Amino acid sequence: MKRTVEEHAARFSEKAAEYDDSKSDEYHACAGLVIDYADPNPDDVVLDLGAGTGAIALALADDAERVLARDISEGMMDEGRRKADERGLDNVEFAYGEFREPEVDPDQRVDVVTSNFALHHLADDEKREAIREMAATGARRVVLGDVAFFESPDPDAPFYGPKVDDPATVGTLVEAFTAEGFAVTAVERVHDQVAVIVAERLDDGDETALSR
Repeated sequence: MKRTVEEHAARFSEKAAEYDDSKSDEYHACAGLVIDYADPNPDDVVLDLGAGTGAIALALADDAERVLARDISEGMMDEGRRKADERGLDNVEFAYGEFREPEVDPDQRVDVVTSNFALHHLADDEKREAIREMAATGARRVVLGDVAFFESPDPDAPFYGPKVDDPATVGTLVEAFTAEGFAVTAVERVHDQVAVIVAERLDDGDETALSR
């Protein structure tokens, strides 16, 4: 991680009020794909990591039983809570949580994990730890939208800020999911440096079939 959790939290809290208006077309396209692929059932609990002002969490609330929105920035979460109140949503919980410590009760069922444009702030080994934590929730599906390289990194490209961002290659992320017992069922290329990855948990029968 190029900055501490506290530094990232302060930076995002400062820009929380104008955050929604600052996002690119690619960000919105990525968020739309994450929402579509998450596709929760009415009795599903969704864990949204790096939830920010709630772009994913609020969009999924009508389709899920409950959404656990986790972020490190109180300013961003305050915006999310305000929007939830405006929309009359009472099944979205904004609370502090990090990728590697999402602060979810061990007894809490989680069916789907989502995240959009947040994981790239971690170094690659930290991303693997985060994906390990996602797997530990027991979720059947993880949908990740993020800054990630399909080819060689270009520091002059619009989605890569070397001072604050540390994107992985798409291959690194796919390998991290497969190492935790997931099958990557879709990879969407939104931009040369923006991807949506869908990972589905393998059950014992799937693992047996793949080992033959």
